[in-house]
Amino acid sequence: MKSTIKYALMLIAAVALLGSCRGEDVIFIPEEVEVSTPEYTSIKGFYLLNEGNMGSNKATLDYYDYASGVYTRNIYGNANPSVPKEMGDVGNDLKIYGSKLYAVINCSNKIEVMDVATTKRIGQIDIPNCRYIRFHEGYAYVTSYAGPVEIRPDYTQKGFVAKIDTATLQEVDRCIVGFQPDELEIVDGKIYVANSGGYMVPRYENTVSVIDLATFAEIERIAIDINLHRVRCDRHGQLWVSSRGDYYDENSKLYCYDTRKKRITAKLDVPVSNMCLDGDSLYVVSAQWSYVTMSNEITNCIIDVNSHEVVCDNFIKDGTDAEIRIPYGVMVNPITKDIYVTDAKNYVNPGYLHCYGGDGIRKWSVRTGDIPAHFVFVGDEKQ
Repeated sequence: MKSTIKYALMLIAAVALLGSCRGEDVIFIPEEVEVSTPEYTSIKGFYLLNEGNMGSNKATLDYYDYASGVYTRNIYGNANPSVPKEMGDVGNDLKIYGSKLYAVINCSNKIEVMDVATTKRIGQIDIPNCRYIRFHEGYAYVTSYAGPVEIRPDYTQKGFVAKIDTATLQEVDRCIVGFQPDELEIVDGKIYVANSGGYMVPRYENTVSVIDLATFAEIERIAIDINLHRVRCDRHGQLWVSSRGDYYDENSKLYCYDTRKKRITAKLDVPVSNMCLDGDSLYVVSAQWSYVTMSNEITNCIIDVNSHEVVCDNFIKDGTDAEIRIPYGVMVNPITKDIYVTDAKNYVNPGYLHCYGGDGIRKWSVRTGDIPAHFVFVGDEKQ
């Protein structure tokens, strides 16, 4: 660990710079914390995008380096001192494609494009109310709510998927889908888009839009359940699609849709906030909110995608899951099988990242930015 003296000096430096501003925004210097012993595999490290509370302009980027065991907070501002408002308002997704790192910044209506090695800004793609991003053969595909952030049952603005040329960073086409589209996956020449209708309470959407990549046109709608959110495709061509429910009578659920058989093959009463596929294991974390009880139900589990069954109803085995207030993000290292779970705490103050071994025993924890959510590995293995 860093010495007490070094950590104290870092705090003093941070306080000294607290008054330095970009316009009206406070600049926070990067902070390094040694959290683990060095580890050497083909994965060099990972980035973690912290969403920041909506309206606070506090999306930040952290990095963990396996070779040093050092976790560094808030690296974007240091790498890009001339960017006026740093990353922006609500970091909603993070992906690597080629040598570029793409951060989808929802309420700032943009995608920040950075050099993956240095996080220096390469450019910006303007997409209104952008949500999630995937890549295929030189193009990025981005879901967009299209309209403003506004809860209204009679919302009329449908969402779309934008097609971006990754060489020029220019939008080249759009495909209209359902209302408030969220995550998407690309499988066998088709894009599957989870439509939520999240702004249209209580008139949620309940379909997955299917887009043909060759024509970039919507060719089908698949009815699944209301208020869809997450989508993951396993190596068997199965789509795992989550429903948030309505937060009252309809609970969050998980569905398996077989893209080859073209039918739903499983429905699980498993609440989902986030999920991660590692081989044939689907890791799920959830903080399911209920307006009936005015409380969250906290759960985690592992699902076997072959049997469609929950094979572990709590992958945290040392009791420290009781310390996690709002499990928000989850990622599994495909080589070491370490499990990373983020805790959003109260959605306002800094969150935490916890690292668990494959045996479910916690190895280390570290403070993050506000609402830690989205991971991407750097190295030969990228997710």
